[in-house]
Amino acid sequence: MHELRVHQIELEMQNEELRQAQVALDTLRARYFDLYELAPAGYCSVSAKGLVVEANLGTATLLGVARGRLLGQPFSRFIRQEDADTFYLRRREILATGQPQTFELRLCRPEGQYFWVQVAANAAYAEQGGTFLYLVLVDISERKQAEEFGREQKESFRLIAENLDGFVAVLDREGRRVYNSPSYTRLVGGRDIRGSSSFEEVHPEDRARVIQAFRETVATGIGQPLEYRFLRADGGVCLLESRSGVIRDAEGRSKQVVVVSHDITERRLAEARIHHLAFHDPLTQLANRLTLIDRLQQGMAASKRSGHHGALLFLDLDNFKPVNDLYGHAAGDQLLIQVAARLSGCVRAVDTVARFGGDEFVVLLSDLPAAPAEAFVQARQVAKKIRHGLAQPYRLTIRHARQADTGIEHQCSVSIGVALFMDHAASVDDLLKWADAAMYRAKEAGRNRIAFHA
Repeated sequence: MHELRVHQIELEMQNEELRQAQVALDTLRARYFDLYELAPAGYCSVSAKGLVVEANLGTATLLGVARGRLLGQPFSRFIRQEDADTFYLRRREILATGQPQTFELRLCRPEGQYFWVQVAANAAYAEQGGTFLYLVLVDISERKQAEEFGREQKESFRLIAENLDGFVAVLDREGRRVYNSPSYTRLVGGRDIRGSSSFEEVHPEDRARVIQAFRETVATGIGQPLEYRFLRADGGVCLLESRSGVIRDAEGRSKQVVVVSHDITERRLAEARIHHLAFHDPLTQLANRLTLIDRLQQGMAASKRSGHHGALLFLDLDNFKPVNDLYGHAAGDQLLIQVAARLSGCVRAVDTVARFGGDEFVVLLSDLPAAPAEAFVQARQVAKKIRHGLAQPYRLTIRHARQADTGIEHQCSVSIGVALFMDHAASVDDLLKWADAAMYRAKEAGRNRIAFHA
């Protein structure tokens, strides 16, 4: 009896262990069911013939089809037509080799909407014999959209960079080139400059300033416009105007710097030409009336501050009209250009020579002696030098329509009126009138004369 009792207790203990094991197994099954059915991915099994034999709720949700309607359906029915061959070839290879594979497919929902999935496929063997594919489907539509957006952005950037009237470079935080537009590559002679420093071609005198501006852009994330000289591949120098912006990383730090540059050499030269034309006579390149008046105002103010005299010389050519009448305005222009060159050679660099109009010229002498008599003597010496210089023969080329060009000599004198000034209250107009009146007195006295305003 005792042995039977012991054996009964052992059986009860074994039954309890079995019961607990069954409970644990049921719990694991329930947990597996939850993991399988409610997983954020689709799990399904496809037979060797390509029919769906098992699918979880995730698969049904992805495909937008009731779970019961999936079973027995060809899996290829849910594959976009363009990707059907991909699945067929992958399935055949996996079943033949037994090697798992991962690939991407586009699947279709009943309403025609397609979406991207990543497929992890593996061959499995049924207990009753035969093989099937075990598929794990993960919706990667958002990732694909992000990749497509990135490709579109990259392509848009490329098209803009290649067609922009300028040069585009993307630099890392050290100023090394990550990307260059084709126009930028042509600027440096077509060589591959990726990875090189963007400061190498900057003119040495501008390099430190450009590097400092770049470092400030990286540090602050704020680009700044910049002009600097750039050494071209052909040995020439061009002037670039650059503007920059930063590309930030996930933490908001400057990761790369995009620099868009334009060659403004011609623009600056054109601006210089326009500025020159605004203040200079286009024929003789001397100062024009506007510049003369400005210089005269400055000279009068300087004379008043320093106590030194200045002088205004008004010149009119005596024998100019016959040149235009006999040989045409082209010959007259040649003579005026030669007069301008001779005048400039008769005065100091601090003095001003201007064409006032027609055959009239004005010379402004600065910083003459404070003593009136000495200022008078110096002004007269300059006037004599001018009169002598302009009296020398002029060699002119006369052009003919159907004949060879001929050369002539022309003699031309000048009448000069001089007005001294220092600290009196005369205006610019007064000085011009006084010098002009003195010039006319020189004309009336027989021409080729010098007359001073009293």
